[in-house]
Amino acid sequence: MFNSPLFKAGYQPQFSGHETFPMRYGWLKKAYDAVKESQESSNDHSVFNDEGAIARLGVGKNMVASIRHWATQCDVIKPGNKGNQAEVSEIGKKIFDDNGLDPFMEYPSTPWLLHWKLASNKKLTTWFWVFSHFPTDSFERDNIVQALDKLGNEQAWSRMSKSTIKRDVECFVRTYAAKPATGKQTHEDTMESPLTELGLLKAIGKKDGFRVVRGPKATLGDGVFAYAVINFWNGFSTANTISLEALAHQPGSPGKVFQLSEDDLTDRLTRIEMATNGRLKWSETAGLKQLVRSEKIQDQDALQLIDIDYQGEYEGKVA
Repeated sequence: MFNSPLFKAGYQPQFSGHETFPMRYGWLKKAYDAVKESQESSNDHSVFNDEGAIARLGVGKNMVASIRHWATQCDVIKPGNKGNQAEVSEIGKKIFDDNGLDPFMEYPSTPWLLHWKLASNKKLTTWFWVFSHFPTDSFERDNIVQALDKLGNEQAWSRMSKSTIKRDVECFVRTYAAKPATGKQTHEDTMESPLTELGLLKAIGKKDGFRVVRGPKATLGDGVFAYAVINFWNGFSTANTISLEALAHQPGSPGKVFQLSEDDLTDRLTRIEMATNGRLKWSETAGLKQLVRSEKIQDQDALQLIDIDYQGEYEGKVA
């Protein structure tokens, strides 16, 4: 049984910050542009806290806070401390700059990368727990609320209430599951969040029923997958080998976050050598299924691997 950071002493859960708004199309680009502009003008305060933030971002005060939350959690910006200036991140520059790979989120690999950043983050309790710990594929919102409330009481988590958990779970569901279209609404009208494109959460027959979709992910690019493997490995172990079991089942692993079966994961790992220019190799020597690396690849260097996912024709982008 693998250890999980959620069960370690001193863990501090997070069930807020988004102001109950799921991440929306265009928000990360707005946040990136605002922070970049602030940096270039040498402002000495947070662009999200000044009086012009509402007008600059074109949303209400609570949505300004939500935009900052999502941009920070997706690692598009680095927050400033105590009102100081935020900074754009390497991922922000690579994806959302005007000359970046995908400033308007047209390629499917971008939401997969953002999902990785959210669901592998142990600090985002609901996201991390649902994808890495929830024991069944199907659930109702209240199942998640009750389970997290029980876990929090068992672990003596501070700064949590059932009502806060409920709002967080509601936001989680709206992040991944498109609302059923009603009346004259189109499919696009029901998609609040770009992460609904991933198809990771599906509404099922019951009024409040949902299913986590496990299996192969056709739109998950080999570059983002390789980046996730390296990102996870760097936080998990300093060894130059890592087992299929860890990559498939460890909380926060690619297998858990992307909801891949061992067969799906193995299929991707057997071709990771090409995506990493030979720096990672799949091995099944002596019955041990594992990845082998010739040297540790830093996260910043691994980020360059995602470029291969953005070299296709326009037809490869999200419709």
